[in-house]
Amino acid sequence: MALFAISHLVILSHILIALVCFTSPCFSFKAKHFNLTTSATHWSSAGATWYGSPDGAGSDGGSCGYGNAVSQAPFSSLVTGIGPSLYKSGKECGACYQVKCTKKVHPSCSGKGVRVVITDFCPGGPCVSQSAHFDLSGTAFGSMAIPGHEHKLRDAGVLQIRYARVACDYSRKNIVFHVDQGSNPEYLAVVIEFEEGDGDLAKVELKETKSSSSSTTKWRKMQQSWGAVWKLDAGSELRPPFSIRLTSQYSDQILVAKNVIPTGWQPGATYRSLVNYL
Repeated sequence: MALFAISHLVILSHILIALVCFTSPCFSFKAKHFNLTTSATHWSSAGATWYGSPDGAGSDGGSCGYGNAVSQAPFSSLVTGIGPSLYKSGKECGACYQVKCTKKVHPSCSGKGVRVVITDFCPGGPCVSQSAHFDLSGTAFGSMAIPGHEHKLRDAGVLQIRYARVACDYSRKNIVFHVDQGSNPEYLAVVIEFEEGDGDLAKVELKETKSSSSSTTKWRKMQQSWGAVWKLDAGSELRPPFSIRLTSQYSDQILVAKNVIPTGWQPGATYRSLVNYL
């Protein structure tokens, strides 16, 4: 009897979910693999160096295309360049990692984890020779140290660290779309920032507003141009406002930012959505 009742409750719950999604927009869907937010932390070994100014963000933007946002909240200069094994031709831009070092490695290490975001690519030296390597900003590298010992740790050269893939946490900041300066009525490119949870994207699609002559519009696949920049070269004039559908790389979760790029959009402008993964 108990099993019979439970099975009916499960069926009822699926019916209720279907009704909710039928009567209102459903913006988040199932995880194909597993969720970084709830999964256990798995630590691995890597090398680490730092670049740029001691208290800076490494470079002015980096190869992922985030520009000067890397030095501002919520990135706050806690960013990293990464070797080819983890950069994956830019597909991991926006992914978050926890990094730490211990006193066994260097007496100035605090042993506490620091969350960093991939914003840049490290193409040579130890970034290529080691199986995994983080070229951290000066700020991020120093954050692994005991308070007051940041300069001593930065003098360590190549440091052996522990790292783990973790969920991104931007304090409930919604996803932002920055329109590239080269965009025009037939071509749209956007930098996508602040994806919580997985942080990286497997697929991005765009939907135009339907025209008076058509009853429906289809999702059109955007191409990853480079780093965190995704583009659509339509070949004809696009009809705003645009909705953008995101599929995360790590867990295959889907999110829709409805009409996020408005009518009258401008190259160089930034548009904030009302959604995020967490």
